[in-house]
Amino acid sequence: MRLLLTVASVILVAVPVAEASAQAVGTYRVRAGLGAQMRPEYLGSDGREWAPYPKVSIAKGDEPFGFGAPDDSFGIKLVRSGGFSIGPAAKIRSGRKDSDVGLPLGKVDRAVEIGAFAEQQVSKSFRLRGEVLKAVSGHDGLVGSLGADYVNRDGDKYLFSIGPRLRLADKKFHEAYFGVTPQAALATGLDAYNPGGGIYAVGMTSSANYALNKDWGLFGYGRYDRLVGDAAKSPVIRDIGSRDQFSVGAGLTYTFNVKI
Repeated sequence: MRLLLTVASVILVAVPVAEASAQAVGTYRVRAGLGAQMRPEYLGSDGREWAPYPKVSIAKGDEPFGFGAPDDSFGIKLVRSGGFSIGPAAKIRSGRKDSDVGLPLGKVDRAVEIGAFAEQQVSKSFRLRGEVLKAVSGHDGLVGSLGADYVNRDGDKYLFSIGPRLRLADKKFHEAYFGVTPQAALATGLDAYNPGGGIYAVGMTSSANYALNKDWGLFGYGRYDRLVGDAAKSPVIRDIGSRDQFSVGAGLTYTFNVKI
């Protein structure tokens, strides 16, 4: 919880600086959450692992907390016009070790991805969002996503969202996670495979928040991706992995006030 509070404080300081409309002094509410999630061991894995599931949301005064899908990259809305917003985005993507696969396929380092997002709030209940990110470590590729979300909420009392996803990536990304080099083919017995780029997954993401009282609440999410295209044709997926990628998580939140 201390880690979440520290992260929340850092973000809280950055937000009013980044947003032109923010005032110099004000009261902010911070909703910090921590739970657990079950997710694939690596992209394309048929195994699962448990991992921490942190979450931080910030709202000014009595304004409701803004909606963010669980698979959104971290972003700051630098430019806003009506329901449209755009700004920088960043994400950390898990890598893959040979011990995860059980075969000497080659290590894929954890990636730091940076780029931008654009978002359109079509109505109170419907949001569109797109992201484009470039990895500066790990797979070194270019990735993107398109999504739509239906959101049903009653202020901060409860929120439920669900929507489709389309995930894309370039050749470097596909080679890192789905490719099999001739050397790896000799070492593993898998067929050599040199994938191209394009759409690698389609799926759905859902989330929920529920306030138990003014301080405590519950949150959770579910996500499903179906690997398609060159990713689905890879021996890494066909022979030792799975096209079906499931993730679920849940946790407890605590809301507190901070004055700046």
